[in-house]
Amino acid sequence: MKKILLLGMVIFLLGLLAACGGGEESSGGSADETLEAGSDIEDATELTFWTFAGTHAEFFNDAAERWNEENPDRAIKLISETYPFDQMHNNLLLALQSGEGAPDLVDIEIAKFPNFLQGDIQLESLNDQLDPIIDNFVTERLDMYSKEDQYYGAPTHLGATVVYYNMDIMDEAGVDIDSIDTWDDYVEAGKQVLESTGKPMSVIPTNWYGFWPYISQKGSGFFDDNGELTLANEDNIETLKFIDEMVNEHEIAVVPPGADFHTEEFYGFMNDGGAASMTVPMYYMKDFTEYMPDLNGKIQIRPMPVWSDSDIRSVAMGGTGTAVTSQSADVELAKEFLSFTKLSEEGNIQLWKQLGFDPPRWDVWDDPEVRADNEFYEYFHDDIFDILLDIRDDISGVNMTEYTPDVLEELGANVLHGVIREDNREPEDALKETAETLKGQMQ
Repeated sequence: MKKILLLGMVIFLLGLLAACGGGEESSGGSADETLEAGSDIEDATELTFWTFAGTHAEFFNDAAERWNEENPDRAIKLISETYPFDQMHNNLLLALQSGEGAPDLVDIEIAKFPNFLQGDIQLESLNDQLDPIIDNFVTERLDMYSKEDQYYGAPTHLGATVVYYNMDIMDEAGVDIDSIDTWDDYVEAGKQVLESTGKPMSVIPTNWYGFWPYISQKGSGFFDDNGELTLANEDNIETLKFIDEMVNEHEIAVVPPGADFHTEEFYGFMNDGGAASMTVPMYYMKDFTEYMPDLNGKIQIRPMPVWSDSDIRSVAMGGTGTAVTSQSADVELAKEFLSFTKLSEEGNIQLWKQLGFDPPRWDVWDDPEVRADNEFYEYFHDDIFDILLDIRDDISGVNMTEYTPDVLEELGANVLHGVIREDNREPEDALKETAETLKGQMQ
């Protein structure tokens, strides 16, 4: 608690300094980009939306135009402002703590979301919007933005984690990807790929994407249902050993250039056929189509291999939850517009059509608009949603607490880098030492 209060004080002081720089409000700076919809409609109700992704601003702008066409008597003037990632989240925390300056609607990245579910929560519950339609969602995704049975975030995608296979490499190695059922099968296939082609089977980033999906697939995590830290439990230790062995013993996996999946170095590496596969949520389809054009038609998507002691075939990972703040001048209108944009059938169809994201509503996966030809089916294959429908009941979520961001930071800074890159820390030691550090921070 002391840590949280100190963080709030630091951000508050930073906000005051920014305000003293001449701004009329303590927003920490102007937006990088601003979009407006409905500005030409007389008596339209003004709503502001903050995001850190320009594509999200465009998505909401389009939704506002559709809303105004369908609801001319409740027209909205939507002002969408895009800020740098850290600045936006810091601005939001400051505005909520100070009681003024927050937007009506705001994107909150999943690793930041727990920070806004502490104490007196100043986000509005979306239960009244979700309750009538919740059976149409993969609820493991909704749970990530909830506390005490109240949902505070509308998801941007399901984020089902899958494996992307480069079929040029797999075919050269003579490996049938549909024969890979377990992670042991995956390792054996990786050995065959390495021997036949000289290419690594996989890439393991040193951030939480290199660990979290794998332990969640075991039904484990960083915290149990009571919020107790479980970072160093046996499942997690065994999983980190497995990952370490893939990299440093079997040598079938490598750390990606740039140590992440979102760098120019990595895009070039994969585009040139640098690795046979990668494990990442389905939202990454957009990265393939935008940054790896030479792999068009060469990538096949499959569920994650399973662990021998679990039947979980995918994990809902990453993502952004859009929330309505309690400072909104018209909370009900803001909630209804958010529901229209991201919770409705049409909204979920547009998440796929405009952004290439796997919709969190499973009932649209069979919709003709979702199944219509587009760049993603052309790049990959046309049974993407058949795969999702097949594994719909075998997708795990993750337990989130106010300390999840601290765990994720420690994983990237101290655990994965030391274990799989420097190869100088034992997985058990790294997890236990980090767990002790975190327990001290949590007191």
